[in-house]
Amino acid sequence: MQRFPALLLGFWLAIVGMIVGAAESAPDLPPRDRFHLYLLIGQSNMAGRGMLDPATEVSSERVLKYTSMEGWAPGTEPLHPTKSGRGGAGLAASFARAMADAKPDVTIGLIPCAVGGTPLSRWMKGGDLYEKAVERTRKAMHDGTLTGILWHQGERDSMQEETASTYGDRLSQMVADLRDDLGAGKVPFVAGHLGHFVSSPKHAGKYAYSQLVEDHLTALPGRVPCTAVVDSAGLTAKQDELHFDTPSLREFGIRYAAAMQRLQQSD
Repeated sequence: MQRFPALLLGFWLAIVGMIVGAAESAPDLPPRDRFHLYLLIGQSNMAGRGMLDPATEVSSERVLKYTSMEGWAPGTEPLHPTKSGRGGAGLAASFARAMADAKPDVTIGLIPCAVGGTPLSRWMKGGDLYEKAVERTRKAMHDGTLTGILWHQGERDSMQEETASTYGDRLSQMVADLRDDLGAGKVPFVAGHLGHFVSSPKHAGKYAYSQLVEDHLTALPGRVPCTAVVDSAGLTAKQDELHFDTPSLREFGIRYAAAMQRLQQSD
């Protein structure tokens, strides 16, 4: 009869130990004005499907990520873990590294919200992914300052003429709504072009309207202030010819950082 209370005590001590250990491992946060936050939204190429290779690993010094538990952790990859275990290297790691290196007195906080295979409709105001991203970002902003938004999406919307032809109007509205709902003024917004390989014969015309989506992406800076679109020229794909490979994702992230820095300097 005495063993049962002892087991309860042991269980309680184990739980307390886990809580204390988690608290001890939580990173120290910098002052709010030196904690620059970046929202990551879009499809799988933003979420990251590149192979995780120690040879191409990116340092996470002064880079943190906002976890699914709504806390901060070291910004190691995968930034977007998935239930299927498909999380991999993405463009945001090298982006964050470049941004942190450019400002040694700043810590970069990434807010991962991208979901593979998703259409723009789910990222528009009222859509489930839009609302979740806004909720997570608002909570993260208690600790830092939203400094930019990164977007890579469009493959899904290039499958049908209707979604491709309206892409520009809908994307412009999404940017305006995000800025308004996050109280972020004209926070810089950087998008990226699709990979040239989406029009590969391997896909048998599945992404038939990718050029139309690309045209709308190209036109974005002329329609919405403080936005930029990053070129994907020269970047290569994995064998699926849909997702960028890891070296290309590293380069893409550096290009995103250069575009973000130009917008921030001109603001």
